[in-house]
Amino acid sequence: MDKTLQTTLAESIRTIPDYPKPGIQFRDITTLLNQPRAFRRSVDELVHPYAGTGIEQVAGIEARGFILGGAIAHQLSAGFVPIRKKGKLPHETVRIAYSLEYGVDEMEMHRDAVKPGQKVMLVDDLIATGGTAEGAVKLLQQMGADVVAACFVIDLPELGGRAKIEALGVPVRTLIAFEGH
Repeated sequence: MDKTLQTTLAESIRTIPDYPKPGIQFRDITTLLNQPRAFRRSVDELVHPYAGTGIEQVAGIEARGFILGGAIAHQLSAGFVPIRKKGKLPHETVRIAYSLEYGVDEMEMHRDAVKPGQKVMLVDDLIATGGTAEGAVKLLQQMGADVVAACFVIDLPELGGRAKIEALGVPVRTLIAFEGH
């Protein structure tokens, strides 16, 4: 990654201290999304290594993963699969429980959203502890998808999420890392 990309991203991501609780440095990409050059550059950098690889679906994790995933799916000429919190999708769904920092939640997708063997890219804004992304990968794999990559704008490496995804056999691509939580 070149210095220009790192600078562009670092300058476009807002850090909010002590949100949602004391000691957390919340990395807010809404400021990146609001800047056309930074948004476009992020999408291009996430798409580039996978252009021409035959990705058929891009799965985005609610909610910021929808924004990034929709743009990436468009660039790859792929379909888009929303992965949502339980109870938000109108058709027949499949569901998985996943670990949060303090507890468990569930996410789901439509049962017919991916077909066995389809090449799928998972997208979200940030990987921290990896619980949500790990749940999404397992849900996609449970449906028979070939999850070829998990892509995020931000990595918080101290929290170990990347290793959880790589342990499932899925390569991880991130654009910028921030130390701390």
